[in-house]
Formats: sequence, structure tokens, C-alpha cells
Amino acid sequence: MEDIISEEYQKYFNKKQIGSESGFLVFIKTSALIILLVVLAHSMSAQSSHDLLMEGDNLFNKEQYDLAEGKYRKASETDKSGKANYNLGNTLYNQERYEEALNQYQNALTSSDPNVVSNAYYNLGNTHFQNEKYQESIQSFKNALKYDGKDEEAKENLMLAKQMLKQQQQQQQQQQQQDQDQNQEENKDQEKQEQQQQQEQEQQDQEDQEQKDEQESQSESQESKDEKEQEAKQSDKKDLDKEDARKLLEIIDNEEQKVQEKLRKMKGNSKKPKKDW
Repeated sequence: MEDIISEEYQKYFNKKQIGSESGFLVFIKTSALIILLVVLAHSMSAQSSHDLLMEGDNLFNKEQYDLAEGKYRKASETDKSGKANYNLGNTLYNQERYEEALNQYQNALTSSDPNVVSNAYYNLGNTHFQNEKYQESIQSFKNALKYDGKDEEAKENLMLAKQMLKQQQQQQQQQQQQDQDQNQEENKDQEKQEQQQQQEQEQQDQEDQEQKDEQESQSESQESKDEKEQEAKQSDKKDLDKEDARKLLEIIDNEEQKVQEKLRKMKGNSKKPKKDW
């Protein structure tokens, strides 16, 4: 492009140099040259985008999607028709890079070409379908039909997306019911486990109380036994004291008897006193 621009510029430059125009005319031609260069650059840029799109299409048809992607990306920098974004979305879609493809199809919706917009909506529907976002897919197919009501494939895919949405909703309901049943079973198991734990705790408390009562009973029994033994000892001691006292009294009585016996004997042996006249 630089060679062509240089060549065109050189022609006008040569005219400028060869001609004998006045300064005013030279200014007019120079201005015309600048305008022509801008138009020519734009034309070359558009041609370049078209070439890149053609090259990308050729690679796409050969299923060389990674190489086609590069061509479409470069073309999208200057392409204003939305075709580069749309085709780039298709290459990403075929590489299963669905989120990136969605972005490119969204960009293609800004196109002024109804066919590009219709196809972009159509492939948005397909991309949402792949992501199992059937509600969004349905809306995209409906939008595609607004631009092209005769698109039979869009109609078929719309019906399929509705069927898949219904199936998805049924599966979700079944899953919710299964989750609910599972939660109920888990709650029952939890309640059963809690009841069992409560019973075990009550049984343990009862055993602990019985053991405590038994220990207290044994303690009271031991105390009673100790008291009885103590009383028995005290009783034995009292009995012993009585016996000692009895023996002591007997000894005293014996001694008393001995003393009385001596006194009697002494009285019997004593001489009678003389009569006092």
C-alpha cells in the first residue's frame, strides 16, 4: 500500500513540478492530493479487511480454526460490517470456546446488515444451547426469527431449545425432590441418632445414680457398722467397769469380813475387868 500511495503521490507531485500553475492552483491541487490519499488509504484498508476475511474463510473451510481466528481478529480491527466479528465467533465456537464466541456474536449485533444480525442471533442461540442456558437460547432464536421469519433452522432449534428447557426443568424438579427426600432421610437418621444418644445418656445417668446410691448405701452401712462396733466396744468397756467394780466390792467385803472376824476374836480373848467397888 505504501508503494501505491507513493506512486500516486509522485504523479501529483510531478504534475505540480511540471505545470506552470499559479500558487493558488498549486494549493488547490495539493489539497486534492491529501483528500485523494485519505480516500485511497481507506480503500486499501477496506480491501485489506476483505482479503483477510477471504483468507480466514479459506482457513475456516479447511478447519484450521486457530489460523482463521488470527485472520478474523486482524480483519475485525478495520471491518465495520460485523462480518469479521461474526466469523471470529464461529471459529471460537468450533474450538468450544463458547464464552469468547458469545462476546463476538454480541459485537456482530451492531452490524447494519440484517443478515449478519440474524445469523449472529442464531449462533447466540446455539452457543447458549451448548452452555445449557436454554432460556437464553430460546430468546436468541426468537430474535433471529424477527429478522428472518423464514429461517426454518431457527424454528427447529427454537422448538428443540423449548423441549430441552422443559426437560431441564423436570430434571431440576426431580433433583429437588430427591434432595428433599434425602434431607428428610438425613433428618430422620439425625433424629434417630439423637434419640439413641439421649437414651444412652439417660441409661448412663441412671447407672451413675444407681452406682452413687450404692456407694452411699455402702458408706452408710459402713458407718452403721462402725457405730455398732463402737457401741459394742463402749458396752464391753462398761461391762468391764462393772465387773471391776464388783470385784472391788467383793474384795472390800472380804476385807471387811476379815476385820470383823478379827474384832470378834479379840473381844472373845480379852479379860473381864475387875468390879469396881
